Amino acid sequence: MPIFNYYAKKITGEETKGVREAQDRRDLSQSLKQDGYILISCEEKKEGRKLNFSFLSFGRASVTDKMMFSRNLGVMIAAGLSIVKALEILSHQTKNKKFKKIIIALKDSVQKGNPLSEAMKNYPEVFSSLFTAMVRVGEESGQLSQSLKLVGEQLDRDHTLTKRIKGALIYPSIIVVAMLLIGVFMLIYVVPTLVSTFKELNMDLPISTKIVIFVSDLLVSHTIIVFAVLLLAAFFVTGFFRTERGKRIVSSILLRLPVFSTIVKKINSARTSRTLASLVSAGVNVLEALSITRDVLQNYRYKKVLEEARDIVQKGQPISEAFKKADNLYPILVGEMMSVGEETGKLSDMLIRLADFFEEEVNTATKDMTTVVEPVLMIIVGLVVGFFAISMINPMYSMMGAV
Repeated sequence: MPIFNYYAKKITGEETKGVREAQDRRDLSQSLKQDGYILISCEEKKEGRKLNFSFLSFGRASVTDKMMFSRNLGVMIAAGLSIVKALEILSHQTKNKKFKKIIIALKDSVQKGNPLSEAMKNYPEVFSSLFTAMVRVGEESGQLSQSLKLVGEQLDRDHTLTKRIKGALIYPSIIVVAMLLIGVFMLIYVVPTLVSTFKELNMDLPISTKIVIFVSDLLVSHTIIVFAVLLLAAFFVTGFFRTERGKRIVSSILLRLPVFSTIVKKINSARTSRTLASLVSAGVNVLEALSITRDVLQNYRYKKVLEEARDIVQKGQPISEAFKKADNLYPILVGEMMSVGEETGKLSDMLIRLADFFEEEVNTATKDMTTVVEPVLMIIVGLVVGFFAISMINPMYSMMGAV
């Protein structure tokens, strides 16, 4: 989605400028209008196919930092402390130096009379659109402490979901890394010993053996160059997959992989339901809630569904229609439950039930994934070992038979 540098004003004369995602100039104007601003000028940031290496940045605020920040700030405001005083206390508590500076900047901005949500918009890499929208609604309704509590719960749920997924991938990752290390060790130290024997006897070797010997020679003769090339390749591939085109490719691949596709669908269903529930229950209007939820989701295909849902709502149709049409991505239950929620006026309650259900489904699915992946990995390890054995042991048997 395009990113715009914008300059806007309020009727009162208050000015603001910053960076925001939008489909086009009109979408940007409507988004700013919801915040009380009139768009004066904007310019699309031309990023082209520039690789994104943001994964190398250090010192950013972690999810835990932001979770504790929202909860503690909400508790202190509920206890009667002013926002400035609460932010000052939090700046002394945090051990993250970068986050500490951001909290101090928030305090200074609020002291000058700016709303906390406006101050947060200056740090989009720390405070997501979900975070700032919830805070803004809390300020407007006079329920800031409650909004911050909801943000904390949302971050906690999202963090728990992410930990479950990462936990399920730890075992397969360890097996793969161990297999690669053992393979490299064999190629550098074991294969050369056998190769010298084959050369002495001037044996006619099969193609599989020649491939193993070629890779071994390459690693032994040019170890530093090979590892440098592999590191650079990993660096650029990771960077590519963080571009818009790369994300689309990853999104399509994940939705086609057996086992993983089911988990991806459940994760996105849970995240969509939880985020929409938090925003709607906090009082954010549906259009803005859909835009924010779209930004929260990582999968490109699911982002498109949220964009279509926004267009459908603008035309006066129920939000559930978009999810019913996307039954290849969202389970039928999502659209049906949302439809019931709209008819009964309890959309946020239905969304919370959906989120709880799918989060539990993800928990079960990740456990099942570990059970399924384990034998698959064993088969792969067996095939690799078998290939190596056939390639290197067969010539030895042939040699012994000739003797």
